[in-house]
Amino acid sequence: MRSTEATSAPGGLGWNRETATLALLSFAMLIVSLDQYIVVVALPDIARDLGYSAQTLQLVISTYAVASAGFLLFGGRAADLLGRRRILATGLALYAGAALAGGLATGPGLLLAARALQGLGGALVFPTTLALINTTFPEGRSRNRALGIWGGAGAAGLVIGVLLGGLLTQAFGWEAVFLVNVALAVPALLLVFVLIPPDGEREKGRTFDLPGALSVTLGVTSIVFALVQGPGLGWLSPGIVISAVAGLLLLGAFAVRERRSSDPLVPPRLLSNPNLITGVVIAFMFMATFGSVLYFLSLYFQQILGYDALQTGAGFLIPTAVVVAGSTTAGQFVTRFGLRITLVAALAFGALGAVLLGLAIAPDGSYIELIPGFIALSIGDGVVFTTMFIAAATGVADREQGIASGIASTGSGVGAAVGLAVLVLVATAGLDDLAGERLRVATADGISTTLFAVAGGIVVTLLLAVTRCPMSKLPEPAPVSAQGRRC
Repeated sequence: MRSTEATSAPGGLGWNRETATLALLSFAMLIVSLDQYIVVVALPDIARDLGYSAQTLQLVISTYAVASAGFLLFGGRAADLLGRRRILATGLALYAGAALAGGLATGPGLLLAARALQGLGGALVFPTTLALINTTFPEGRSRNRALGIWGGAGAAGLVIGVLLGGLLTQAFGWEAVFLVNVALAVPALLLVFVLIPPDGEREKGRTFDLPGALSVTLGVTSIVFALVQGPGLGWLSPGIVISAVAGLLLLGAFAVRERRSSDPLVPPRLLSNPNLITGVVIAFMFMATFGSVLYFLSLYFQQILGYDALQTGAGFLIPTAVVVAGSTTAGQFVTRFGLRITLVAALAFGALGAVLLGLAIAPDGSYIELIPGFIALSIGDGVVFTTMFIAAATGVADREQGIASGIASTGSGVGAAVGLAVLVLVATAGLDDLAGERLRVATADGISTTLFAVAGGIVVTLLLAVTRCPMSKLPEPAPVSAQGRRC
């Protein structure tokens, strides 16, 4: 959908149907991003009311992560072949229904089932909103600005989720962190049928490779499950080993299937697009580093500083504002300075912020000491979130934007699982057999060490950006045929 209505300025968004569509897609992205962390501060109340143990409570987080990461590629391809409006509406409907079930759950099993369905809904919504943005706005300044707004909503959702979760849990109980998603997703679902044009007829000759989709979905899901559960169950436990081996075998079967398919799920030409590959790797590293910080800071607020749910949520007000500002302006930075300079500068800010936070975190630390690190890390967080998706979409034809978005978002989903699994090991090393004040001090030290590890991961990502992205700025306007141009 490319509107012919005039915009307010060259490269601007203007006040027209495109703007309304962008607002809807950004709102949908905000909704699914919220759920990454909205339940974090409600976990103690959920454990008390539904009977979770300390070992099983983290399943409330990981079940969503596993389902979401596993189905992102499926969602992106389904959007291309079955229709983007259909898949977006289906995802929002699943998301709203699962949120309602979660809010009404009376036992741990019911809640986990609802979280899995929420993850599936999010996996349909995430790549579809990205694909719709990339096909609505032409490559270059207009798309960069649109992705800045979309990215701002997504990046902000991760932080706002913690803030909103604290407010809702304190005021109405843990059930509210699920029911609020119903109130958000239902209006968005209705607006889909108002603002998104109906899907046209399916393109002749293109098929939905169901065996390939199932093998890659189950393969990614199995591997993410092993990564998420490995720290708790033990890396050599039978369940983890079986899950990891099954995942690798399924991905091997997917690779064989792709080579033999006349219409593969992942077209080989996409894997030769240097922009997409760079965007995927950076998305992986971004979620493994930046994306894990909120979890550990939430633990620091509650377990070390003694904050309640409301205070923990309020503690994320500053990073929320900075992340939104960074992400919404990232597109303009890319247009003016190019992807390489923008990414390198943002990653440098992020690494500095992680170091400052690592130095500030201490058993007797204070919130004021965290603010410089918060600001620097959040600048990098917001700018990189948007920029990595601009890179991934560059040079991809409209008919393949859904699968390209699915590949990029799968990279971010797997990165979140890998990063959290590794960093949890770093943060909890040496905590066994400790209790009381000794445990509190060791926990603070572990979180501090984890922030330094995050800084190291961001530096690795920075080096990748330096070597993979040339200095040149994107031409304006950028032709679709520019597949070979690097980011």
